[in-house]
Amino acid sequence: MTASAWTGPHRPTTDPDTEQWWAATQNRQLLINDCGSCGSASLYVRPFCPLCWSDEVALRPAGGRARLYTWTVVHQNGAPFDAQVPYIVAMVDLDEGPRLMTVIEQCPADRLRAGLPLIVDFRTDDDGFVVPVFRPE
Repeated sequence: MTASAWTGPHRPTTDPDTEQWWAATQNRQLLINDCGSCGSASLYVRPFCPLCWSDEVALRPAGGRARLYTWTVVHQNGAPFDAQVPYIVAMVDLDEGPRLMTVIEQCPADRLRAGLPLIVDFRTDDDGFVVPVFRPE
């Protein structure tokens, strides 16, 4: 048995529920689910509201602002992420309410603190794939 070299991160497989979200992300726009029944906002994209289970959900642009909830600094990782260490993985609370796992960029780890105001940014990886990241406001 031979091992094949893993040359890049796996990319998400889109489906009818996530296709519009990923297309917007590739155009540097962050979308959230908006429930027409109870008014709550949510992420990740799904065809129903996780709060009231209504199927009256639609995607809308997020404002792009967030607050840092928690984080960790990754100092060691395997391919293909080993070349990026150290990097910061975080959970952020969007102003609209949803919590999102992301990467914090353009900020040294010693500046991080809970509640730090952040703004969405978009990183284009070597293969051209765009991912949402956050940086200090």
